[in-house]
Amino acid sequence: MTSTAPRSRSIRNHPGAAVVALAAAAALLAGCGSSDDENDDPLAGDKASGDTVVVGSNNFAESILLADIYGEALKAKGLKVTYKPNIGSRETTYGLLKNGSITVLPEYNGSLLAYLDPKAEQKDADAVNAAVKTKLDKKLTLLESSPAEDKDSVSINAETAAKYSLTGESTLADLKDIAPELVIGGSPEFQTRQQGLLGLKDVYGLEFKSFKALDAGGPLTQAALTKNTVQAADIFTTDPTITKEKFVVLQDPENLFGFANVTPLVYKSGLSQEGVDALNAVSAKLDTKTLLDLDSQVQLENKDPLDVAKAWLKSAGLD
Repeated sequence: MTSTAPRSRSIRNHPGAAVVALAAAAALLAGCGSSDDENDDPLAGDKASGDTVVVGSNNFAESILLADIYGEALKAKGLKVTYKPNIGSRETTYGLLKNGSITVLPEYNGSLLAYLDPKAEQKDADAVNAAVKTKLDKKLTLLESSPAEDKDSVSINAETAAKYSLTGESTLADLKDIAPELVIGGSPEFQTRQQGLLGLKDVYGLEFKSFKALDAGGPLTQAALTKNTVQAADIFTTDPTITKEKFVVLQDPENLFGFANVTPLVYKSGLSQEGVDALNAVSAKLDTKTLLDLDSQVQLENKDPLDVAKAWLKSAGLD
């Protein structure tokens, strides 16, 4: 996916790059913005004032869009909101939530559970949320999950699919014999995550020819997969380029990539009940089809995510 300038997409699920994320995010944030009233540096660690809700996002397009939706929904209820977009990976944003530097963050329930407890089973969305709540820092809580889901996938390009007779019905297990011939791409942290190369080897027995560090399903990964620089890649399932570029998403029957329902993660003492109700109302309206449409507007039509967020909230009766 591509993001509207100056806000670039990069990381969602990355575990090992906190130092890199700090440095990169600090550089990125100098010119990045979700609204005119956002704070300057999301890594400064200063807590928001008591009457201000700080909405943060990870540094990829969908997270920024979701943050704009959350923030504008809160503003519609009269809450004062500032934005801290493009922060970095979960390893950075989770710490900022814990210390109160940000109040609200769009999260993905199963991905968050995998971060908090890599060995946790993910049987259904409700069980995932219950498990997350037992693992969260006591200052944090999950609100209601939306039906909208966006998870990691291993996708292959059309050329590779044709070469090995793979279709949308093919599974990750079907790669076992051919993986040694394939280069796989993704974020640097995909190489070391259970929901990444480690799990692909443990669960499906996949050992690839090599790994190419790119971004988290963003423009670098998309371009590499399109150009056959990599033959397989970590692509998010609501990425509109899957259809555009005829990528084939391989099925995950062992549910390695778990659940990924869009869910607000909140610093409890920083959000009023009115704010909680506003965000739960967003979750009730947001489904996967809608999320894919909104992503397409931002990433294919190059619309500003803040404008897309406002238009959707109006259409959903949440403005």
